[in-house]
Amino acid sequence: MDIDVNTLRSVTTVISFVVFIAIVRWAWSKRRSNDFQEAAHLPFEQD
Repeated sequence: MDIDVNTLRSVTTVISFVVFIAIVRWAWSKRRSNDFQEAAHLPFEQD
């Protein structure tokens, strides 16, 4: 079974795209919204 370098590149591209979509879905999920909102306000909090 010979694996062509172009096949390997295609598989790597598809895997990278799937990982990218998973990260985007994680970042925009409703469960993470409160955590990100809290983190966004951290620079404005006074000690």
